[in-house]
Amino acid sequence: MRAYRVMTVALAGVAVLVPSVACSSGGGGGSPAGQQSAAPPSATPTPTPQPEHPFTGRPSPQRKPVLAVKIENTAAGKPQIGVSSADIVYVEQVEGGLTRLMAVFSSKLPSKVGPVRSARISDLHILPQFGKPALAYSGVQSKMVPYVQQASLFDVSDSAAGSAYTREPGRSAPYNLVASPRKLLAQAPKATKAKDVGFTFADEAPQGGADRKTFRVRYPAANFEFKWSPTQKRWLVWQDGEKDMGAEGRQLGAPTIVVQYAKTTRSQFHDFTGSYTPLIHTTGKGKAVVLRDGKAYKARWERESEEEGTAFTTEAGEPLPFARGQVWVVIAAPKPVQP
Repeated sequence: MRAYRVMTVALAGVAVLVPSVACSSGGGGGSPAGQQSAAPPSATPTPTPQPEHPFTGRPSPQRKPVLAVKIENTAAGKPQIGVSSADIVYVEQVEGGLTRLMAVFSSKLPSKVGPVRSARISDLHILPQFGKPALAYSGVQSKMVPYVQQASLFDVSDSAAGSAYTREPGRSAPYNLVASPRKLLAQAPKATKAKDVGFTFADEAPQGGADRKTFRVRYPAANFEFKWSPTQKRWLVWQDGEKDMGAEGRQLGAPTIVVQYAKTTRSQFHDFTGSYTPLIHTTGKGKAVVLRDGKAYKARWERESEEEGTAFTTEAGEPLPFARGQVWVVIAAPKPVQP
């Protein structure tokens, strides 16, 4: 993981001890008595910085397996469960101009997460940068099954790891399917542990940026607004004019919101209504906006291959550090596109 660190150089002052000289009563010229050489002061050891988690930049001595979960993101599936515990939250366009989340967990796991919904072809292009993570979802289009089987992931869907799933009381199907992340990962013991995906972090915000209180992202059938909260030090999420509340009772939000503008086209897949599934092109390069500390930074993104992470830089090409904590990556077309 790329990380910024501030090196502090300490100058240790050296005290010079001057020994006293005692003269003998014999008067024949004095000689030093009891003189001792001063021992040089020992250097203060530099503390070893604790390793940072590659997804959040927070201190984390361990690297744990990666779990990605597909989560409903319409009013019918809210409030969502467990999203606030994710390290990274991806927002992706799906059929009809709506959106769906892919929450990535590693540093901590909630007791349950959901509503778990179906996967999309764009997920299979995003996930290889994590190695071979576990992917939790509920079904895919039949033509997409071979692609999932060949993808670099461990399938922990409801059909492959059914014992990890339950139905949440008080919710209607299909928006009531929830899963236990611990049980999901137990079905994928060889899932890749968290590693560098291109993010950089720093405590202090970089120079530049424009002061912003709100930032909007529009999809054909969904609107997001991110509002900076100085007291919480987070960008709080509004969707379609409503507060985006988690089931735990707290409004969703993150210290860093990355709006990644990526080409969006039709894929070969479509739903039962005939609406085409968007294909989001997350390799290559493009423009982005990074929101942190109440500022918006114009940025660029680049990802050379699907096995590599995505680097976010300033327009001058310098790494652009995120604030430490959860990161939302909101992937949107440069202009709202209905595939």
